[in-house]
Amino acid sequence: MAKERRRLLVPPARLGALAGSSLALNQLPLLESELHYLRRVLRLRQGDGFALVDGAGRLWHAALTAEGLAQLEQPLDAPLQQLDAPSWRLELVVAWPKRDGELLLRMACELGIDCITPVIAERSTAPELRSHERHQTILREAAEQCERLWLPQLGCQQRAVELFAAPRPGLRLLPTTRTEGLPLLAAALGHLANQDCQMGQEITVAVGPEGGWSPLEQECAISHGWQPVSLGPTILRTSTAAVAAAAQLSAWRAAL
Repeated sequence: MAKERRRLLVPPARLGALAGSSLALNQLPLLESELHYLRRVLRLRQGDGFALVDGAGRLWHAALTAEGLAQLEQPLDAPLQQLDAPSWRLELVVAWPKRDGELLLRMACELGIDCITPVIAERSTAPELRSHERHQTILREAAEQCERLWLPQLGCQQRAVELFAAPRPGLRLLPTTRTEGLPLLAAALGHLANQDCQMGQEITVAVGPEGGWSPLEQECAISHGWQPVSLGPTILRTSTAAVAAAAQLSAWRAAL
């Protein structure tokens, strides 16, 4: 059995530039950071193979050249693997935690979430995110590690009430604590009609801060069509709740 090749994610725009360049033989110039990763982290040498992915569903096999180029083994317009985007788009909205935020990003990526959007809630204790580039790097590394062909999107941080009030397609679910009689998240997903499942659309789950959503935030969300649900009888930390919700969303989509 052939050894699985380690992956390097290169944005589609870089590959598009290759298609319009005069470079011969499908050779892609690599950045210094990419060469460091291949040579120092993966310990690849001249001629060693790796997998090149674009984060938009496509994969090629490539080899490292002495000049620091990626020599593609398939034509750019004929990738070795090509995967369509999922018919159901899964988004996780999270009141960003003070701790474990980077771990949460990695886990959400590994579980198959398509978009992670941080929000600021009334009871948030974490400072406003300022390192968007750092979090993009974490998602890219996680996608390479878990061998996803589609790179998750990272939404811009905004206030929770603004997000709740903005028009948003698909099913919107709001995990809520200390409220009797709420359906479990899994039950709410299970109630989707078979016809709806075949059509495909979007599901967004919004996980609140450690102290829960404020009454104002809950009222705003419900008045704009968000459906309260439960993640179970215990009170979860934000990072735990986010990962639990992501796992249930991923399992539901995989079972379609």
